[in-house]
Amino acid sequence: MSDRLGPEDDLLSMDTIAKYSKMIEDLRSGLDPEVIRKWYEKVEQDARELAPDHLKDTIQVVQDPLLPVKYNLKTSKRAVPFVVQAIEKNLASMPFATRLYFQKVEEAVWEEYERYSKRG
Repeated sequence: MSDRLGPEDDLLSMDTIAKYSKMIEDLRSGLDPEVIRKWYEKVEQDARELAPDHLKDTIQVVQDPLLPVKYNLKTSKRAVPFVVQAIEKNLASMPFATRLYFQKVEEAVWEEYERYSKRG
C-alpha cells in the first residue's frame, strides 16, 4: 500500500481545478459591464415579446452614460409582470454573478411595483 497518487488522481484533480477555474471566470466576467448590458438587452427584448402590443413601447432600459453598470428600467406598471417574467426566463442562462444581480433587480422592481400599487 502506497500513499502515492496515481494518474487517475491527477486527472480528477485537473477536472476539479478546471471546474473551479470556470467558476472563478464566471464570477469575474458576470459583472462585466458588457455582460450586464447584453442581459439587459435580452430581458428588454423578451419582455416586449411577452407583452401585448399596447404595452411593448412602455418597456425600456436606459444605460447611464457615466456609470456603465447603472441602468434605469423604465416600464409602465401594467408591463411589470412581463419584465419580471423575462428576467425569470433568463436567470438560468446567466453567469452566477449576473444572475444574482438580476435577482436583485427583479426584487427591486417588484418592491417598487407593490409600493406604487398600494398608493394608488
